[in-house]
Amino acid sequence: MAVSRKKPTRRKSTAMDVRTVCAALQKLAPLELAEGWDNVGLLAGDTEAAVKRVMLCIDLMPEVVTEAVAAKVQMVMAYHPPIFKAVSRLVAPAPTPEASVHRCIANGIAVYSMHTALDAAEGGANDVLARLCGLSETGPLEYTETGANQCKIAVFVPPDETERVAEAMFAAGAGRIGDYRKCSFRAPGTGTFFGTESTNPTVGESGRIEHVDEIRLEAVCAADALPAVIDALVEAHSYEEPAYDIYTLGRRPTRGAGRVGRVPRPITVGALSRKLKRSAGAECVSIVGDPQRTIRRVIVAVGAAGSLPFGIQLGPEDVIVTGEIRHHDALAIRRRDCSAIALSHWSSERPVLEPLSARLRALLPGVDVRLSERDAEPFHRG
Repeated sequence: MAVSRKKPTRRKSTAMDVRTVCAALQKLAPLELAEGWDNVGLLAGDTEAAVKRVMLCIDLMPEVVTEAVAAKVQMVMAYHPPIFKAVSRLVAPAPTPEASVHRCIANGIAVYSMHTALDAAEGGANDVLARLCGLSETGPLEYTETGANQCKIAVFVPPDETERVAEAMFAAGAGRIGDYRKCSFRAPGTGTFFGTESTNPTVGESGRIEHVDEIRLEAVCAADALPAVIDALVEAHSYEEPAYDIYTLGRRPTRGAGRVGRVPRPITVGALSRKLKRSAGAECVSIVGDPQRTIRRVIVAVGAAGSLPFGIQLGPEDVIVTGEIRHHDALAIRRRDCSAIALSHWSSERPVLEPLSARLRALLPGVDVRLSERDAEPFHRG
């Protein structure tokens, strides 16, 4: 008896556009986490262009662009921004990062950069390197303020006018906290005033001290909505000169640059260096200090540590794990009687790309997310 079998159906590739991919990348590494001097986000490309293949790399070198063109990718995420400062010319051929961007544009390839936003983000470059060090619990070296600039406005109104004034403020943009609307706080109290002869008070009389029942009405609002909210409350209020207070609110602190944590058990600087060399695939590892020294705390700063670790107290049981260290910073580390391991700039950052690609595939089902095979360490052991 013949049995017919259905052919297995292939999963169709879901076409997405550049804007959708950018949104996914920003979900993994919000741009507001980036350092103020950095240039992150979409650097070149048509936001409405379709994307089926995305390539991840650390540096957008000419050989990486050649690989991207041959692989017919529509978007490249280059960790280091190939456009960093203001560009007055975008020409090719030329031995410049801008020439690589020009070639991407000519081949319909969008270019995006994550850089310090990915360094600071949860699960980003510093967290990945911290895991390679064996750190289970880490905290940031610095915090970054995130979210929009917010204010709080408090106005004093007669009890029977509270709802009218509140609704006017809400309509103008006040009282929004996340997905909640019309958020406010109200407290009763007593207000006093003395109106001069030129006034015409809504309550009481001019020429004498008055005590009136009032409600203190408070609501938050975005800083850019503040002028409209003030206009709305003044218009809705019955007083000639309504009193109100404005408070500037601090933005929410979020994990920023660097990580610091303890190893599960003491380890020597040399042993940790060898472990990282294997796990990160680093060719050019350097050590500052005695390789036989035992350490218990690790300070992680991918790329170039610079002055970042010097904001905390450093001691003999500390080691800084980074990409590269300047000569004078190495001397400063020795003076503080601590140690450091430099994996090379590229090798400290490259490990993040594999977990990043997996997370990106989960957010963009049907999109082919791949790692560049031509992206490479510029230094080699002599």
